Amino acid sequence: MTTPQSPLTEGWPSESREAAQLVIDQYGDPDEITDTQLTWFKPGPWKRIVASRAFYTHNFPAPHNDSVESFIDYLVPPDKFTALAQFDGSVIVERTVGEVSARCHDEQANFLALNLMHDIVTNAKSVDEARAYYAKEFADYRRKKPTPYMEKLHFNTQQGDTADPDTRLLSDEDLKQARQEGDHAGNRR
Repeated sequence: MTTPQSPLTEGWPSESREAAQLVIDQYGDPDEITDTQLTWFKPGPWKRIVASRAFYTHNFPAPHNDSVESFIDYLVPPDKFTALAQFDGSVIVERTVGEVSARCHDEQANFLALNLMHDIVTNAKSVDEARAYYAKEFADYRRKKPTPYMEKLHFNTQQGDTADPDTRLLSDEDLKQARQEGDHAGNRR
């Protein structure tokens, strides 16, 4: 028996339509709808979920398509960015905003990726250990074995105060001087 497809994703490629339907089945109709994406605000443990018409081929740990992105508030220290990029290219850190997201085919894989992101940030696992664990749990899910990292987030998500606006390098005086130099240079042309 096939699950009926939502008219909200009519005309979408089957790869992204199927993934979006999983979110609709879990959380109901989205809060925001465009031709190219559906967005839910504060569904379950997430800050938001975005199901996109666009999908991306991802080969880790096995070939699949990524089109559902789950967001949380989370402050990642800049010295962990490289490790997270080495772990999984579909874990996206937005330093200025103070968010981390995982983009995969479904919510369960996003739980897995973000739980392992947290393990890397807190030094509970190395990148290699996290990648190996991801592959094991990904395969165990298909074996119908227990997959604790795919069931829920295993850490408290941070609310607010996760943004990192960085450090100012140019003073108001520096900007004023640069503007004056630019105006002066423009007058010479």
